[in-house]
Amino acid sequence: MDVKQEWFLDASFWEEYAPIIFDAKRWNEVPAVADGVTRLSKLRLYDETPAVPPKGPPRILDLCCGFGRITLELARRGFYPTGVDITEAYLAAAREDAAYEKLEVELVRADARSFKRPGAFDAAVNLYTSFGYFEDPRDDRLMVKNVYDSLKPGGVFIIETLGKEIAVRDFVEADWFERAGYLVLTQYAPRDSWGSLQNRWILIREDRRIERTFTQRLYAASELRTLLREAGFSSVELYGDWDESPYDHRAVTLIAAAQR
Repeated sequence: MDVKQEWFLDASFWEEYAPIIFDAKRWNEVPAVADGVTRLSKLRLYDETPAVPPKGPPRILDLCCGFGRITLELARRGFYPTGVDITEAYLAAAREDAAYEKLEVELVRADARSFKRPGAFDAAVNLYTSFGYFEDPRDDRLMVKNVYDSLKPGGVFIIETLGKEIAVRDFVEADWFERAGYLVLTQYAPRDSWGSLQNRWILIREDRRIERTFTQRLYAASELRTLLREAGFSSVELYGDWDESPYDHRAVTLIAAAQR
C-alpha cells in the first residue's frame, strides 16, 4: 500500500509558491526580525565589557530557514548560523548568496524532526509560521525536544507562528490578491474545532493554473508554552510582535522565547 507523502515534503510546492510566500514585504522585514532575535536570544555580541569573554561568534540554529533570509542576516551581524531546511532549491539559493557576500554560514538539508546536535547552539529560531506542519502532533514535540537538546545550557529557542487566537480573530473564508504576476485565490477552513487550519491556494497567470491544499496545526499561546515547558525549557516568554509587545487582542503574531 502506498504511503501518502506529507504535503510539505513536496519540493515542487515550495518552488512554485516561492514568489508568493517570499514577497518583497518578507525580505524588507529581515532587519527588524534579526533585531528581535538578537534581543530575545539574549546574545550580547556587541557588549564592550562582557561578563564572560566570548569564545567565538555565537552559534544560532535557523530551523526551516528557507532561502536563508534570517540566516544570512545573522551572519552579516557576526553570528555563526546554521540553516536547516528540506528544500534543496532554497538552500542552493542561500549558498549562492552567502558565497557572493563571503558570509560564513552552514546550510544543511535535513528534516526538522531528525536534526539534532547536542549542546551545539547558543540560540535557535523557527520563524515565519514554519511550525505545526506535521500530521502527527507527536512530531511537533519531537522537533521541540531536538532543539532543546541542541542548545547549550541557558540557550534560547524562539518560535514565531500564527497563534490560534489570531487565526480566529482575523478569519476570512476566502480572499484574493495579485502578487508576482499571479492572481492568487485563497480559501480557508478551520478543522478539528480550530485545532488546525486548512489552506487552499490557487495561482492563475495567463493559461497556467496551480492549486494546492494544505493544513497547519494551530497552537494557542498557552498550548505552545505548555509544549515548550514539557520539552524541558525552564521559562517561556510570549510576545505579540518583534517589538516585544504583549500577546493580547492587538497581537500581530505569536512569538515564544523559551530558555533552556
